[in-house]
Amino acid sequence: MITLYVSGPRFGLPDSSPFVSKAEVLLKLSGMPYRTAPADFGKAPKRKIPYFEDDGHRFGDSTFLRFHLEDKYGVDFDRGLSPAEKGIAWAFEKLAEDQLYWALVHARWMDKANFDKGPRAFFDAVPAPLRPIVVPLIRRSVAKSLYAQGFGRHSKEEIQRLATRTLDAIAATLGGKPWLMGAAPCGADASVWAMLAGMLCPHFDTPIRTAAEQHGNLVAYRDRGLALWFPELATAA
Repeated sequence: MITLYVSGPRFGLPDSSPFVSKAEVLLKLSGMPYRTAPADFGKAPKRKIPYFEDDGHRFGDSTFLRFHLEDKYGVDFDRGLSPAEKGIAWAFEKLAEDQLYWALVHARWMDKANFDKGPRAFFDAVPAPLRPIVVPLIRRSVAKSLYAQGFGRHSKEEIQRLATRTLDAIAATLGGKPWLMGAAPCGADASVWAMLAGMLCPHFDTPIRTAAEQHGNLVAYRDRGLALWFPELATAA
């Protein structure tokens, strides 16, 4: 059985990391049996989550989980899609991961109010005397990652404009369909849904969340995925 190493549910989301949520949706779509376990970053192959274990071997990254399921178990996440549709789905998957995700990180970690009611809780296990040292250190590390990726070089207004353009594109492509590419979810829905669920999380106040809420089809899409893949959270909400 595959073991997926996770952070755990927080903020009304399946996991505090949208990439963990993506990985779990992929596993649910695959129909493969799996279990979850708390992550240990020291044992993570790429020093990040999610990572997974299968037949005694550990692998890193949610996209490589998808490849593993496709290559080893013959799972077809894009069954029924034409080559062109598969290309569009892949493009939207990476658009969500390379735009919405980093906008989400910036909103949670760089905005003090959001940080205080969100990521700061990640440090509760750190001894109290060390938190004044550890918390700023990790926060600076996140800021450096944002700067290296590029989003950290933009103003809040510029980030909002980029993310809003991405939301508009997803909403326009989704249209009145239940899922990104049609009547059934495909591989890209795991990524797009996870990033949108994180962006729409009511626990955090951001202009980008407000922009997402203006698209009724995106809100319905988030709710549809929650009810299908994480009904326990949909009931709680």
